[in-house]
Amino acid sequence: MGFNCGIVGLPNVGKSTLFNALTATAAAQAANYPFCTIEPNVGRVAVPDPRLEVLARIGKSAKIVPTSLEFVDIAGLVRGASKGEGLGNQFLANIREVDAIVHVLRCFEDGDVTHVEGSVDPIRDAETVETELMLADLDSLEKRVPNLQKRARGGDKESAAQLALIEPIVAALQDGRPARTAIRPADAEAARRLQLLTSKPVLYACNVEEAAAATGNAHSARVAARAKAEGAGCVIVSAAIEAEVAQLPEADRAEFLQGLGLHDSGLDRVIRAGYDLLGLITYFTVGPKETRAWTITQGTKAPQAAGVIHGDFERGFIACEAISYDDYVAGNGEAGAREAGRLRVEGRDYVVRDGDVLLFRFNV
Repeated sequence: MGFNCGIVGLPNVGKSTLFNALTATAAAQAANYPFCTIEPNVGRVAVPDPRLEVLARIGKSAKIVPTSLEFVDIAGLVRGASKGEGLGNQFLANIREVDAIVHVLRCFEDGDVTHVEGSVDPIRDAETVETELMLADLDSLEKRVPNLQKRARGGDKESAAQLALIEPIVAALQDGRPARTAIRPADAEAARRLQLLTSKPVLYACNVEEAAAATGNAHSARVAARAKAEGAGCVIVSAAIEAEVAQLPEADRAEFLQGLGLHDSGLDRVIRAGYDLLGLITYFTVGPKETRAWTITQGTKAPQAAGVIHGDFERGFIACEAISYDDYVAGNGEAGAREAGRLRVEGRDYVVRDGDVLLFRFNV
């Protein structure tokens, strides 16, 4: 199940530095986990989850397999991209393919690094990118409307339904609001098929100087306020620090970060925030061969969760044995949880919860 986040931003904001640190992390992980850089601009990295180590120790597993998230370094955007300026067409084509957007914003002052707009203003930069995306969405939808209207007048119910979905979105875009503000939860799936750029969830990554990595600065505070108002995500990261961390041996990273007042790396926060942004949760399978994390969307029922492992598991689903992570740890494994009455047998309608340790029963 592939989920990916597109990394976007104006030139010289630290977008590529952040992506390169991600792919360096992926290359380092490849020694232990089956994740790597897929293409020059795509990196798949493990999602940090301390629960895996605990479960593997209790289950005496030979290896650990974390779940992963893909990051796509999307061609840089400039003002006028919606009309094909710069690499506009490539940018727009690439961003349509991703599930969520990580928008890197420059929140550091540095006279040696020029800014394409002449000054540092992350809110203006965010608005520049969003405006280009809204213009591209508006252009795409306005081309569809006349044909849909003609068919709807002729009694075509599908066209009428499509028009009812599109018209409020067009109105929002014309009003300078992104598509996601005009999409009702009930229409989310239909809207997803429109492949609108501004319907995707957004995470703002505030790229700050090294001294502000732990606390942020005035620029990142403004972005955090904007993110809160929009219901978007926001993380503080120093791409320069992440580039250094990515080059260090794994054993030295924690000490290096602690020396900077950081409990974890900015990349870990970006990865976890991207995971949350997509509405993803993790369940686990534990055995002597491996402890493994599996990614599903919130609200997934047991048969579909089983299908993530193998299609036969979903087709032949009978039931699943479920233990919450806390109960598994408290019981020191499956046997203890069973004895304590904390192992549940769940059927087809069970909605899997984050942290569940599952064993599927199936027959094909």
